[in-house]
Amino acid sequence: MHSRITGSGSYIPSRDIPNAFFDEHLFLQPDGTPFPYNQEEITRKFKAITGIERRRYVEDHLEASDIGAIAAQHALKDASCDPETLDYLIVAHNFGDVRSGAIQSDILPSLASRVKQKLGIHSPKCVAYDLLFGCPGWLEGMIQAQAFIKAGMAKKCLVIGTETLSRVLDPHDRDSMIFADGAGATVLEATDGPSGVLGFASASHTLNEAGYLHFGPSNDPGHHRDVRYIKMLGRKIYEFSLKEVPQAMKTCLDSSGVGIESVKKVLIHQANEKMDEAIIQRFYKLYGEVPPPGIMPMSIHYLGNSSVATVPTLLDLLLKGKLEGHSAQAGDVLLLASVGAGMHINAMTVRI
Repeated sequence: MHSRITGSGSYIPSRDIPNAFFDEHLFLQPDGTPFPYNQEEITRKFKAITGIERRRYVEDHLEASDIGAIAAQHALKDASCDPETLDYLIVAHNFGDVRSGAIQSDILPSLASRVKQKLGIHSPKCVAYDLLFGCPGWLEGMIQAQAFIKAGMAKKCLVIGTETLSRVLDPHDRDSMIFADGAGATVLEATDGPSGVLGFASASHTLNEAGYLHFGPSNDPGHHRDVRYIKMLGRKIYEFSLKEVPQAMKTCLDSSGVGIESVKKVLIHQANEKMDEAIIQRFYKLYGEVPPPGIMPMSIHYLGNSSVATVPTLLDLLLKGKLEGHSAQAGDVLLLASVGAGMHINAMTVRI
């Protein structure tokens, strides 16, 4: 007994934020000093490195649990799944519900409890809990759901990744241009058929890497030092990802019983275009191969990095035929991978 994806859904916010949105920002270096070049040059270099041209932010009246519930509704409808039959409802996030204009995260009650309530689920047997695992949180939730199903503890699970990173950004940190908002969800159900989860890998590197992504004060020394924002050591993350992610993907694929020639698409966490391109090159090099054209769909150019929502959103767009130049059919093998705060890495091979 294993699990298969029977439905997917996503919520892409309507607020489209181009790079020009940041033209009036005063970006400062971590020590509080100005950059030696103007904002136009900062934006140009940013786009060249990350590939990001625009991103999406949620509307002021919505929070992470709201958009997570919307994505979940789409996934449940896609799976023709009665929510009362769910055994587990897992919500991956990092910052909880953060109201527009607020500086405090709200995670009481848990986002999973809130999403379950918003979906109107009556059954107390639907166990709802949150998962904090950095950007790979949704994929880790998928791994846990697969384990529940394989162990006979569940038949149907709903896994959601939702985040509103726009609410925790330092307006004086140029890295803030990377982040975005969104939500993605999938329904996993027990199956004895050939489709489903074929293998996975997961790891946590914390001894030296735990602080690569963290909460810290604004780059503007005039801001209150106890107000914290998302911060990252970009170069450290880049080097770590190139070293560790390809190997984790290989460990996952090798455990799946399929060869690399069978992989139709590779969906990698959308954090940095250059980084993802380097990861896919190194992954195929481990097999003595080069990546086939069109193997790695990208959404970062117009959606940015929405943390736990990037991979499930990308998956939903692929399965719904909404990624130009990309498609997936029943029986195709997909390899999913993510990396993020912790530092955590995971990967999963699925046959759709």
